Amino acid sequence: MKRLMIALAFVSLAYSATSGQQPAPAVTFSKDVAPILQKACQNCHRPGAIAPMSLLTYQDARPWARSIKQKVTAREMPPWYIDRHVGITKFKDDPSLSEAEIATIVAWVDQGAPAGSARDLPEPRTFSDVDKWHIGKPDMIVSLPKPYELKANGPDEFYDVDVDPGFTEDMYISAVETKPEPYSFKVVHHATANMIEDEEEDPVGFFFNEYALGKNGDLFPEDSGRLIRAGSKIHFNLHLHPSGERSLVNISIGFKRYPKGKVPKHVAFTQHMGDNNDIDISPGQIVRTDGYFRLPKPAVLSAYQPHMHNRGKAMCMEAIYPDIRADSARPGPARTETLSCVSNYQFGWHITYPYADDVAPILPAGTIIHITAWHDNTAANKYNPNPRNWVGYGQRTIDEMSFAWVSLFYIDDAEYQQRVADRKKLTNE
Repeated sequence: MKRLMIALAFVSLAYSATSGQQPAPAVTFSKDVAPILQKACQNCHRPGAIAPMSLLTYQDARPWARSIKQKVTAREMPPWYIDRHVGITKFKDDPSLSEAEIATIVAWVDQGAPAGSARDLPEPRTFSDVDKWHIGKPDMIVSLPKPYELKANGPDEFYDVDVDPGFTEDMYISAVETKPEPYSFKVVHHATANMIEDEEEDPVGFFFNEYALGKNGDLFPEDSGRLIRAGSKIHFNLHLHPSGERSLVNISIGFKRYPKGKVPKHVAFTQHMGDNNDIDISPGQIVRTDGYFRLPKPAVLSAYQPHMHNRGKAMCMEAIYPDIRADSARPGPARTETLSCVSNYQFGWHITYPYADDVAPILPAGTIIHITAWHDNTAANKYNPNPRNWVGYGQRTIDEMSFAWVSLFYIDDAEYQQRVADRKKLTNE
């Protein structure tokens, strides 16, 4: 048998030589990998940005080759954790790698991570302060008047401050993003920005935007936006988690404005859906929770963002449609549709997933948004602070939450019918 195997090996080699079959071409950093890193990684993996290491050069990337392979094949990097096999899978500004790009990185690492020729390197990517904004260059940026000093140790802190940006006229915005300064990233659990229009009637204001660890920006669909009224002030609420060393904290909010005088057709907003405060997670258990929200009017959902803490494992959003049949005396099972799932939730990345316009859910009045969440309080969850502790609802990082931020705008019945007809036509083309 051994002789037969040796003979077959020689035959195979001879066939390859005579048939002209060529080995796969070498995959190099310069020619094949550097363009991928420029596109998908370097905005964070560079000096002064939030990532722990730079990936600008071969010398930077080579020591991390095996780790890069592991992270991209597990689809942990770039951070984009929407389930590609469930519900809607088409999004705006999707930074994730294609299967071909992942295969290129895997082949590069498996071949020994060669550098390649310097002649094949693309022009180095240049960066500016604008690159920290996911929404692109803001037209206006508002920051805290001065940084807040956070103690090195102790319990979580909450800091509230009002800022007057000097809004002199009403304006609509097409995008908004809140984010810490780079030196503040590791201690900011989340930061909310409320808009105060009348300090006497409503001193806290209404919710406008939020930053949570790793969050990107909110981009509103075409011809929709948010109104900022003249004279409004911004109330910032910061939830801070000491890191073991004294930290300075500052937060900025950036706006992209519609041209002066432009009034979008729809007013977009973002709100909690599916809140469940009755969280009861025993030590060593994986627990499911459910929450619901009923749409009072027809609506277009434009983005989905799960929110949980360290024990968060997965979250799905489902539409339960109203029974609109003429004969409802004997209703059948409710028609349901899974819209989106994040099946590998990462507390370090509170990512907003903005639906592409041609697939954004168009839902009738009365639709129930069903949010299902799973929390993992076992030792198998590497992010679990302590699997021996019971966990309940709370604001602290060591507590838990369960809800989704959903961006949407309401429409009337006539527009709902027209949008549904247009979507069917588009689907059938």
